[in-house]
Amino acid sequence: MSHPGGGGATASGGGRVRDHVLAGRGFDSIVELDRAFASWLPIRGRRVHRTHGQVIAVRAEADRAGLSPLPEQPYLVAEKYLRRVGKDCLISFEASCYSVPARLVRPGQRVQLQIHVDPAGGDQISIHALAADGARWLASHHRAMRRGEWVIDPAHWDGLPDGHTRAVTLEPSRPSPTPHVGPSGPLSAVLTRRHADLRVAARPLADYAHAANTGTRMKENM
Repeated sequence: MSHPGGGGATASGGGRVRDHVLAGRGFDSIVELDRAFASWLPIRGRRVHRTHGQVIAVRAEADRAGLSPLPEQPYLVAEKYLRRVGKDCLISFEASCYSVPARLVRPGQRVQLQIHVDPAGGDQISIHALAADGARWLASHHRAMRRGEWVIDPAHWDGLPDGHTRAVTLEPSRPSPTPHVGPSGPLSAVLTRRHADLRVAARPLADYAHAANTGTRMKENM
């Protein structure tokens, strides 16, 4: 239903329709309700509006003539959010992960995520760099259908570190069997003794018990 003239969509306009069309009446269908509203519109249209002082029906026609045509493309509602890029070139949104090209971002970089709502379903997500980083488009994905989903483009992994330049130790280091060539003289002797096979004397436990008893008796005699 639409209301000619100003105030049709306002609270006062809704109250006017309720008081003049709905109050004290019952309707068996939407069709019957629409007929009641249509029969009331001419009555309302002949009145003079108290705000602009014009006949409501005449002003309504002028207002309609001033409206612009609807755009050819439907208006897309876009929600915008800020997110940070992880070291794995992923961003998190609604408990799901979305990839961005590793070669175009850096870890910790802030990006803008836009949700393009499709009334028919199948919402889309586009990710853009902020103005400080060039304000360019980075990636587009379908919106995850459930929490915890990974929406990944495998091509985005290109550029991530693969570990081939890092020193990786797979097992404990062992001393080299090749003799180490180092300084000679006293320093050489010290370095050699550090790795010498030192032998430690082993005493029976009775010797330690005897020493403990001897120390106790000496304290009692003092």
